[in-house]
Amino acid sequence: MSSDVNTTSAAGPEPLGPKDSQWLGEYSQVHMNVFGTPLRVMDHGQGARVWDVDGNEYLDFLGGIAVNSIGYAHPKWVKAVAEQAAKVAHVSNYFATEPQIELAARLVKLAGAPEGSHVYFGNSGAEGNEAALKLAKLYGRTLPGAAPAMGGKPARIIALTNGFHGRTLGALSATWKPAIRKPFGPLVPNIEFVRAGDPFALYEAFSETGVGHYGKGPVAAVIMELIQGEAGVKPLGADYVKKVREMCDINHALLIIDEVQTGIGRTGAWFAFQREDLSGGVTPDMVTFAKGVAGGFPMGGMIAFGEKLSALFTPGSHGSTFAGNPLGAAAALATLDVIEEDGLVANAEERGRQLRDGLMACGNPLYVSTRGRGLLDAVELAHPCAHAVMNWCLERGLIVNAVRADALRFAPPLIVSEKDIDEALAILKAVPGDLPDD
Repeated sequence: MSSDVNTTSAAGPEPLGPKDSQWLGEYSQVHMNVFGTPLRVMDHGQGARVWDVDGNEYLDFLGGIAVNSIGYAHPKWVKAVAEQAAKVAHVSNYFATEPQIELAARLVKLAGAPEGSHVYFGNSGAEGNEAALKLAKLYGRTLPGAAPAMGGKPARIIALTNGFHGRTLGALSATWKPAIRKPFGPLVPNIEFVRAGDPFALYEAFSETGVGHYGKGPVAAVIMELIQGEAGVKPLGADYVKKVREMCDINHALLIIDEVQTGIGRTGAWFAFQREDLSGGVTPDMVTFAKGVAGGFPMGGMIAFGEKLSALFTPGSHGSTFAGNPLGAAAALATLDVIEEDGLVANAEERGRQLRDGLMACGNPLYVSTRGRGLLDAVELAHPCAHAVMNWCLERGLIVNAVRADALRFAPPLIVSEKDIDEALAILKAVPGDLPDD
């Protein structure tokens, strides 16, 4: 790492470098202010490290928010993208390409989905969740008591408090955080929330179906993350997930598992639902994915389990111009190859355990507890100073994320090494305990 980063005094951050300052000044003139002021202007990366325009080096323990699964500029990824770009980068969805077909088959296999399962490709996690919600609505129209022509009541979709599924209007309607929902209301109707982790609240929601004159329509689906990432990397718990599956089965509802952040090896399994300690062994009806699937290329999607559910999407019922384009598919295939060939799913499990254990053993009283699986982790802080900790670490060459005022999130590339973890732990151990609260 550059000395500019490592020698910053504990009293506070040094001024940005000259190029960073210049570019950030221009950024504010031309970009919508939806992200706030960027922390740095990044220039290039290699492996688990990235450099800003002033040449300062950072060990990236956020990985583009769990996107850069095989790190920066992996040679196999670069080769695959370059070769595909030289052939064809995009064709419309009037046509198919070999990478698109191969990738869909690969994802169905990795998810362990049954014969007849199908994939829908989009460009982001929000689009994957939009597709799942739309398919759930089509399914809901087939349920007894929901047929509009028979005077039925619209089927409902249940989401969980503290869940995050995206910012497009449909996905936002299933996202809990009031601060980002309220300005855009009214949102999509017939999506309601129950308290996460509370099976009785879920039971009550299901039991409201068709009760007297004031009864509601049937439940078409429950959508949830097994680890609520934006809530602070909080696992729901296997017992609760099994109860959700049971309630869905009894009431003929679908279970949608949002694996946008947890999928593609991130939690030490290809998909989080494949971990017994996260799901209790349940099988979803739909899985959504994005982030790490294409190693930095924008891609997301949804897998519908089984022929009957997949068949509800018919030509023209959904679509996207860029969905499954060959350049993105080639990037994703290269990413999956690297993860598989280099044993990165197992590495995620080992390095995540090293990180969590190291934080608890480092002796810094600021760290109260850890949570997470694989390389999606968080540490709870003794007081709500997460942004100050994040900035302190950034000035010393470590990128972490203040996911909540009292918690830091870690999602480094799956290629992260034992030495990288040790280097990060050395910085985290030295974080002062008296940083100001957020």
